[in-house]
Amino acid sequence: MERMHPGLIVFSALMVFSAVTCRAQDNAPWNHKSCAVVLTYDDAIDVDIDNVLPALDSLGFKGTFYLIGSSSVVATRMAAWRKAAAEGHELGNHSMFHPCDASLPGRTWVSADNDLSKYTVRRAVAEIRQTNVLLQAIDGKTQRTFAYPCGDVTVHDTLFYSWLQKDFVAARGVRGVFDTLGKVNLDNVDCFAMNGNTADQMIALVRHAMQTHTLLVFLFHGVGGGHNINVALREHSELLHFIKDHEDQIWVAPMVDVAEYIRAHQ
Repeated sequence: MERMHPGLIVFSALMVFSAVTCRAQDNAPWNHKSCAVVLTYDDAIDVDIDNVLPALDSLGFKGTFYLIGSSSVVATRMAAWRKAAAEGHELGNHSMFHPCDASLPGRTWVSADNDLSKYTVRRAVAEIRQTNVLLQAIDGKTQRTFAYPCGDVTVHDTLFYSWLQKDFVAARGVRGVFDTLGKVNLDNVDCFAMNGNTADQMIALVRHAMQTHTLLVFLFHGVGGGHNINVALREHSELLHFIKDHEDQIWVAPMVDVAEYIRAHQ
């Protein structure tokens, strides 16, 4: 039998090692985990503090809370928000007044004062930047993410976030899509909005993210009440416990941390 040259043996071994390493990286692209899960909560409501924070803290998870600057719950519970931020949760920017485009179908509930279709780009940008000033006064941080109110990305035909890209690490949208690390659009990060979902339905999304090595962003409003868009407290708890049971495969972090990781690895 012909003997292989020692140099070829070393080269072959290196090729095998490289192939195995690449497969391992493909299977664990998210901070050495199979997938990333971001838990986001919109609108700055009492249940964020009363229901959600205790649930996350009990399992050691950190979430992102997108605050509306004008919300009375920001003003009346400032100390609780400050404590949450100090403990590692993100206070994200959800604008000052939550303006939405009333010209779109199903938007009769939007007040005239908060009709994004009547805004100028300059006004939209100014209010969002004012909210950043407020949030920095609460948490002392300069790095954070934005969430589009109602998922609306334009004022008339202008993408207003293009004026804000240097103000944020990323912006969260509302489209329910799973994205691989290289496909995430940090100007409009996809997410899945929950409303009346069961634990089994939400867990199925997590399983899919694990299998496809993708990013899964949850969008919650009410958890156990407090909002007309709501998920039951028990269902939310079962979801969190499933994630905890599989945390060897799931990276859970605030949006700002995940976005910074994506930016560094794209």
